[in-house]
Amino acid sequence: MELGSNALRTARGAAASSVLAVSLGVFAATPSWAQDLMGQPTPGGIDLQPAASPLKYEAIWFHNVILLPMCIGISLLVLGLLGWIVIRYNKKSNPTPARWSHNTLIEVIWTVMPVLILVGISLFSFRLLFAYHDMPTPDLTVKATGNQWNWGYEYPDQGISEYISNMLPEDEAKARNVPYRLAADEPIVVPVGKTVRVLVTASDVIHAFALPAFGLKTDAVPGRVNETWFRADRTGVFYGQCSELCGVDHAFMPIEIHVVTEAQFATWVASKGGTMTPKSPEQAPGGTAAQVAAGTDGAATAVDAAAAAAPGAIPTAQTATTPTSAPTTAPAAAPAAQ
Repeated sequence: MELGSNALRTARGAAASSVLAVSLGVFAATPSWAQDLMGQPTPGGIDLQPAASPLKYEAIWFHNVILLPMCIGISLLVLGLLGWIVIRYNKKSNPTPARWSHNTLIEVIWTVMPVLILVGISLFSFRLLFAYHDMPTPDLTVKATGNQWNWGYEYPDQGISEYISNMLPEDEAKARNVPYRLAADEPIVVPVGKTVRVLVTASDVIHAFALPAFGLKTDAVPGRVNETWFRADRTGVFYGQCSELCGVDHAFMPIEIHVVTEAQFATWVASKGGTMTPKSPEQAPGGTAAQVAAGTDGAATAVDAAAAAAPGAIPTAQTATTPTSAPTTAPAAAPAAQ
């Protein structure tokens, strides 16, 4: 009888070892078919999109190293307290309940601890917000205007006037083997490794310019120009969407960005009728042309520059006008995106 029991235990152990080996094999093989996609959502994914810019790397670090452990710790603490109370103070274990209703020490603890936790989060949160706010000297400016229901893009530094970007129809997206409702017919094109300033506004209602791979989400508000930036660290195609409910076709406002080499970017600029060589200091990256597109006081600077270049000449109205595609903006300088 004892021999039979030992044999049964041995058989069970062998079976358990086989199941464990199979489980480990499946677990080891899982990453090969569950890798996160770059620049677009991953089916069944539960993590943030992989980073393709410095801002997104910092946002992922803040989430994974600061917020996630803190949330897990608080959740386990609350779960432990609930379990302890259920077991220790149920009717069977504690038939005669206590008559007191206050405990000063406990009340101080659950008031002070959340304050300390929030202060700790804020230290890292402000650091990340300052990184978004303190934009390096831009190499390129793109103006993005949200419309119902498409996006308009303009490159003031290169002299490229606004062009409209619409979502690709489903049959065309399938023919090109690109994600439907994320692919657009006219993408944004930027060079890799360059600081890109994005001026975001809207022509009708509030939209939002969101690019998860770059860690961007900036409101597009009519009559106001918000500013954000990114610097792509690799070439490729990256997708985003309008992330502010803006009407019946809100789901059909994709954002597609192509990050290319400088030579490819120069070729694309030429195909759009633009130029990589500024005709004047005002048209240099970050110069007056970009300020005019933003609706800031760059227009006045352009008038002053024209007057200085031609003493005695009266600047014409065209010198200081904004592009016809730009919506009316507030007279103050464009505030940074929150």
